[in-house]
Amino acid sequence: MFGKPMHRQVFLLASAQALFQTVSVLVVTVGALAGGQIASRPELATMPIAAMFLGTAAMTFPASMWMARVGRRTGFIAGALLGVLGGLCAALGIWMGSLLLLACGTFLIGGYQSFAQFYRFAASEVADETFRSRAISLVLGGGVVAALAGPTLARLGGPLLQPDYVGSFLILALVSLIAAGTLLGLHVPNVRITHSDAEKGRSWAQIVTQPVYLVALFGAVTGYGIMILAMTATPLAMAHHHHDLPTTATVIQLHVLGMFLPSFFTGSLIARFGVLRVMLTGVILFAGHVTMSLTGTGFASFASALVLLGIGWNFLYIGGTTLLTSSYTPAEKGRAQATNDMTIFACGLASSLGSAVLLEFFGWQMLNLLLLPWMGAAALALIWLGWRQRKTLHSTTIIR
Repeated sequence: MFGKPMHRQVFLLASAQALFQTVSVLVVTVGALAGGQIASRPELATMPIAAMFLGTAAMTFPASMWMARVGRRTGFIAGALLGVLGGLCAALGIWMGSLLLLACGTFLIGGYQSFAQFYRFAASEVADETFRSRAISLVLGGGVVAALAGPTLARLGGPLLQPDYVGSFLILALVSLIAAGTLLGLHVPNVRITHSDAEKGRSWAQIVTQPVYLVALFGAVTGYGIMILAMTATPLAMAHHHHDLPTTATVIQLHVLGMFLPSFFTGSLIARFGVLRVMLTGVILFAGHVTMSLTGTGFASFASALVLLGIGWNFLYIGGTTLLTSSYTPAEKGRAQATNDMTIFACGLASSLGSAVLLEFFGWQMLNLLLLPWMGAAALALIWLGWRQRKTLHSTTIIR
C-alpha cells in the first residue's frame, strides 16, 4: 500500500481526516445537547452546530485562496490549530454558561473544517489518474475511525468535568493538536498559479455554469444538506423520545460508520458503474432513510434510518467530488473548489439552523417527509446529465 510516495501521502491525509472527523462528529454528538442546557429557548439548542457551519462557509473561500499561495501543508496545519483554539473557547463557554462563547468556539472549529474539507482535493492532487477516485475515497474512509472515536470521546468527556460537556470540548482541542502534528509530514505539490496562468483559465461564471459542474455541486449540496438536517435533529429527537446519551451516541456512531465505511469501495464502484449511477443510488438510499424514519421512534428505527442516511451521503459526496474534478483545470481549481465547498457549507449552515425549528414544529417523521421533493430534484438532475452526456457521445460518434 505504501510503496509509492503518493500512497504514503494519501495515508497521511486519511489520518488527518480521521482526526478532523473525530472533532466534527464530537461536535454533532454533543453540540446541541450542550447548547440546550444553556440556551434560553429550545429552538436555539442547535446554535453551536449552526455556528460551526457558519465558520466553514465564511472561511472556505479565503482558505482556498490562501492555500493556493502558501501551499496545502501550511494551510492544513493552520486549520488544525484553529480547532485547538475553538475547543478551548467552547469549553470556556460551557463553563461560563455563555451560549455565545460556545458558538464562537464552534465557529472556530468550523474554520478548521473549512481547511480540512480540502483534504480530499489534496488526495486528488497527489494521486495519478488511475488512483484518483480511490484516493478521494480512501481519505474520506479515514472517517471510519471518527465513527468509533467521536461519539465515544463525546460520551466519555460529557460527565468528565462540570458543567457537562466541558470535558468533551477539551478532548476536542487535544485531538486537533494531534492533527496539527500529523500534518507536519505532509508534502503536496504546490502548483503556484501565476497571473498569466490565471488569465488562461476561464472566468468564474464560465466554470460554475457548466452543466457537469452544476450537477456535481447540486449532488454534493443535496447529500450534505439533507444529511446535516437529519443528523443534527437526531440527538434532539431521540432525547424527546426518552433515549439517553449512550443510546444517542451509538446511533450517531452507526451513522458515521455508514458515512465513511463505504469509502473503501465507493471509488471502485464509480470506476465500474460510473459516477452518475453511484450518485443516483445515493438519492435512493436517502429515500430509504425517510422510509425507515416512518417505522417508529425506537432505537432500531433511528439506527437503520441513520445508517442509510450515512451511506447515501457517501455516494453523493464522493461522487460529487469526483464529478467536480473533471470540470476545471489546475489554474481554475482554487475558484472551482472554493465555490463548491462554500456553497455546500452555506447549505449545511441553513440545514443545521433549520433542523431544530423544523423538529419543534413538525416532529421527527414529518421533518423527514419534507425532504422528499429535494431528493426528487437531485434525481432528476442526475438523470438529465446522464441523458445529455449520452446524447453528446452519440452525436460525436455519428460525426466521426
